[in-house]
Amino acid sequence: MKKLSTYLLVLLLGLLVFTMKVDANGLPDADRDGVPDKDEIEIYFTDPNNPDTDGDGYSDFAEINAGYSPTNPEPIKLIDSDLDQDGLSDAWEIKFRTDSRNPDTDGDGYKDGEEVDRGFNPAEGGDVRLNISLRVNLQGQTLDYLLNGYVWKSFSISSGKASMPTPKGEFTIANKIEKAWSRAYGLWMPYWMGISGTRAGFHELPIWPNGYREGEDHLGKAVSHGCVRLGVGAAEYVYERIQVGDRVVIR
Repeated sequence: MKKLSTYLLVLLLGLLVFTMKVDANGLPDADRDGVPDKDEIEIYFTDPNNPDTDGDGYSDFAEINAGYSPTNPEPIKLIDSDLDQDGLSDAWEIKFRTDSRNPDTDGDGYKDGEEVDRGFNPAEGGDVRLNISLRVNLQGQTLDYLLNGYVWKSFSISSGKASMPTPKGEFTIANKIEKAWSRAYGLWMPYWMGISGTRAGFHELPIWPNGYREGEDHLGKAVSHGCVRLGVGAAEYVYERIQVGDRVVIR
């Protein structure tokens, strides 16, 4: 159940709505709920003629501003609600402009959640990619995998040690090699993704010729020779989705 304080906040927001004019932010608002008709139709997929789309007693405006789903009658946060059971929460549906009531917004046979996780736009048919980029936080030893600027996944990394630091700046993915060989160190670097203008790259924890996996306890520590190491599974995930030319930011 919602906490009392949350209910009071929603109630106050709801009361404010009833004092509003028939527009919201200068835009038409047929149901006078404080949410412009255009946003109801194109972003939230709520009923522009019904101030309480899900019929739970709270206006669409009040629920949206309190972080709750305006299309789900259950008292559930947008980030936790998946009304159409497509694997994409209602909060993410808003970000990607998909229909929270339709598991396959673009009608291409793939659920919205499946498409987003593979890096494709769930609101457009065909193989239209989302804007994929990588962001490395050297201090926090994390890699963010971003879709249209939003953090979709975060992974623990091991970047370069003090004497061999990972380069900072803005780059692109220069090349991809599923199983790269390091002549300098004599080991394999699975799922190699080169960083433009440098000798460094992203790759899975390296493997010695005898099969020993290097650095399994190094994730979260800056101990590599300049590359950005990712754990088993994480490197493959990124490798399968990133493309040559995609943006990389290292800070």
